[in-house]
Amino acid sequence: MKPFKAPSVVSAQSSHASQYAATSEPPAKKRRISSNDSTDNKIEAVTAAANFLKKPKPTKRFQAPAQRKPLDVVDNPSGSSPIAAPEKGSEGYFTVLWRKFTAKKNKTWDGDGVLSVSGGYASLQDISGKEMGRTACKGPLLVGSELSVGGKEIEVESMIPKADFLAGRPFLGSMKKQPAPVPSLKEIDEVSRVTNKAQAKHDKIVASQKDKPNVEVAASKASKSSFKAPLLNNTVQAPKRDSVVPIPRHNPSAEGSLVMKRPRSVPKGKQIVDVVIDPILTKNLREHQRAGVAFMYECVMGMKDYDGEGAILADEMGLGKTLQTIALLWTLLKQNPIYGDAPVIKKALIVCPVTLINNWRKEFRKWLGAERVGVFVAENNKTRLTDFTMGKSYSVMIIGYEKLRMVQADLQKGGSIDIVIADEGHRLKTAQNKSALAIKSLNTERRIILSGTPIQNDLAEFYTMVDFVNPGLLNKYTTFKREFETPILKSQQPGATAKDLEKGEARSSELANITGMFILRRTAEILSKYLPQKTEYVVFCRPTTAQASVYRAIIGSPTFNAALGSPAISLELINVLKKVCNSPTLLLKKSAKGEDITKPALLECIPQGLLRTPGASGKLQVLDSLLHQIRTMGDEKVVLVSNYTSTMDVLASLLNSLDYKYLRLDGSTPANKRQDLVDRFNRSPPSKDFVFLLSAKAGGTGLNLIGASRLVLFDLDWNPATDLQAMARVHRDGQKRPCFIYRMLTQGALDEKIFQRQVSKTGLADSIVDGKSGASGFSKEELRDLFTLDESPDCQTHKLLGCKCGGTGLLAPEPLEEPSPARNDLASLGQDDSGFVSLDDEAPTEVIHMDYDSDGEAILPVKPKIKLQKGNQVDMTAQEAEIERRKRECIDSAGKTKMLSLMQYAHFDTALIKARAEQKPEGASGEVFWGDEEPPEPELAVETADPLEAAIEDDALRNVLREDGARIGFVLTKTST
Repeated sequence: MKPFKAPSVVSAQSSHASQYAATSEPPAKKRRISSNDSTDNKIEAVTAAANFLKKPKPTKRFQAPAQRKPLDVVDNPSGSSPIAAPEKGSEGYFTVLWRKFTAKKNKTWDGDGVLSVSGGYASLQDISGKEMGRTACKGPLLVGSELSVGGKEIEVESMIPKADFLAGRPFLGSMKKQPAPVPSLKEIDEVSRVTNKAQAKHDKIVASQKDKPNVEVAASKASKSSFKAPLLNNTVQAPKRDSVVPIPRHNPSAEGSLVMKRPRSVPKGKQIVDVVIDPILTKNLREHQRAGVAFMYECVMGMKDYDGEGAILADEMGLGKTLQTIALLWTLLKQNPIYGDAPVIKKALIVCPVTLINNWRKEFRKWLGAERVGVFVAENNKTRLTDFTMGKSYSVMIIGYEKLRMVQADLQKGGSIDIVIADEGHRLKTAQNKSALAIKSLNTERRIILSGTPIQNDLAEFYTMVDFVNPGLLNKYTTFKREFETPILKSQQPGATAKDLEKGEARSSELANITGMFILRRTAEILSKYLPQKTEYVVFCRPTTAQASVYRAIIGSPTFNAALGSPAISLELINVLKKVCNSPTLLLKKSAKGEDITKPALLECIPQGLLRTPGASGKLQVLDSLLHQIRTMGDEKVVLVSNYTSTMDVLASLLNSLDYKYLRLDGSTPANKRQDLVDRFNRSPPSKDFVFLLSAKAGGTGLNLIGASRLVLFDLDWNPATDLQAMARVHRDGQKRPCFIYRMLTQGALDEKIFQRQVSKTGLADSIVDGKSGASGFSKEELRDLFTLDESPDCQTHKLLGCKCGGTGLLAPEPLEEPSPARNDLASLGQDDSGFVSLDDEAPTEVIHMDYDSDGEAILPVKPKIKLQKGNQVDMTAQEAEIERRKRECIDSAGKTKMLSLMQYAHFDTALIKARAEQKPEGASGEVFWGDEEPPEPELAVETADPLEAAIEDDALRNVLREDGARIGFVLTKTST
């Protein structure tokens, strides 16, 4: 019913059209009021809107708005600053959220991921390192940016520093400690099926074990007041009544006291008290042992930067790992850093090889006596396990690995075990190890591994041991393998790119930093001031004629070519050749039993008379002479070690033929008699027990055979740790004599190749892994070289070193400093001994040396003229050979020369003995003089001295080297003082 109004002449549409035509741009939108705008602006906007609504409606005709200038663009600040992706060619790394494409209204994210941008492409990985897709990325990436990669929607969450990405930290998660998964009954028993009833019973025991409270029964005041310690040397401080300050168990201010680190926090209403190691133990601890106890204490108490309570004590043999562990356990059993609380642990479990059970029992009695701590030993079926699990008399239990598997269910039924010590813990290097699963089933968080050998032999084994002591710290093995093991191995390949090297070194460094917080490794060098001198000899024994003939017959048989293509046959052929190196008679005895089908085929190519030749082993001949010299020269005893029972039988026959009294310990020796054999040998004189015949696999770890001062390692093992453990049996605490270690190997044969591989592994000990181990790791060319018999008089190992010492038995001089840039060009051309660089045969050019005047100013020499050789005069074959020779002698940039550790030895060539004897006139002795010549001048005495006297300090070995027959070709010597 409103009155009619005529429409305006100018329409709004034409007005807008003309505006667009004038500006050629759409009108700018009004600025949105964000949450970050000031309060005043918001108030003004609200007031203006209210006033506008109060105004009456206009009655005049509508007019088109005047043309206005577009609004200026104003940045709308957000909560976080944008992060732009790097331009093409550079790199950037981000944490992201990802999900699969979905049409759901309420979308959720499926997981976390890592996005790496490089060269204009973005690659997506999940948190375990698995590749999920790759796409082009052109625009900048901001926090909150979304894009599609590999069929996944992703949203950028934050940026990762490049150093963190290269180190692999995003794939380790938050490093929060996860509860260790309890193994199922199938895993423990290694069966494919178990009954539901048995599994339910197992789960019930585990649940009750986990939820069982630790109730401390408080003693009455009357019992406390009437109790008196029966110890003669009581170091416990009596608590003072009404004392405000907590009183430690032992005096922290006493001389030589060892006080543990205090915790960072304390429960409300509690006080911190010092934890002090018992002075009875402290007075026997050396400096490195004090540090070891403090290190393990901080680890098991959770005071380190990693979230865990496990540790690995990887000290070398002889450093006192047992004493350090006893000191730690005794401290945790009696003290707590929180004043008024119960001791940290009540029950401790020590798992060790059966050969070391009695040794552990003796060590507890030696350091703590029989009255301080109750030690329960589970070594037979007569002992009642409930005496430990349910009773209060025993706080420590010692058990073998095999026995633990049988009683693990009974241990779960009893009281909780607060800490587990795994001695010789390198046995737990596989994920499905029965003993490791049995220990995990106890649900004990505090776990310590003791191992005297380096554990970085294989990254998979390394991960297993780390995950055993600190579960979940390195994430799952699949993630660890993808993000650490594979990049590290890839960076060690010869053709690795610069990017692979950078990533591999970063991952290796990060792995070392993480594990270094709970792995303590010290070498035996710190014992030099406590123990007598030790000298190690590597004796290269030349094979006898019969031995070399048998060796050539085997590698010349048709089976040899078949072995190059079959790993199983290769392994068997290796075992056969190792027996030939020890003694050819081992083949004869082994084939008579008919145990292996490949050996009769090999024996068909060997004349049977060679196998029955007396004295056919070069190593046995040298051992015969060496034992005779040791027996006749003094009252020392010998430990004779072998890795094989059949070889020990041959050695026992030799000892019987020489009428030497000996004791034998191998796998067949009952466990309860092994320590008695060790004690008897250490106490008896050489006339009763001259030799201790020891199996490296059965008793080569943990035994103290300090009654002997000489040890002969008759054969070698592929794993250098096995030999190092065996060689440490005599050079231990309590040894009073200088020790001599003899490592015997057959020169030019498989023995020498095994030694080279051992040295290669030892030389790479600073890295985390050596990728090859065992016959399956050999290429076809390596196998062919492995089975080669080198019958040349020179030592193959010494030739591979490229050492220029001449075999004089003197240590090579320390390497000089790197040449200055001014001499690099000349040095690269090759300098001979005369100080000249040979550019051609006619015109050698003298090396440039920098001289200085009296004021210290450099005198620039005149640059010599270099005469170049014509192309048609160059011997290309010789030049290529020289290039290959320099490649072999070159040390790579990382300094990882495979056999560099052999330069720590002095190299003595026994051919010098023969050469000097030929120069002597008949009947002469001592120094060399001819006719009526005058004695040499004093300064020339070194030239005429006997090289054998200077190279070999051991009188027994010197006498063996002087014997006729030249049965020893080369000797490597290393002395530690």
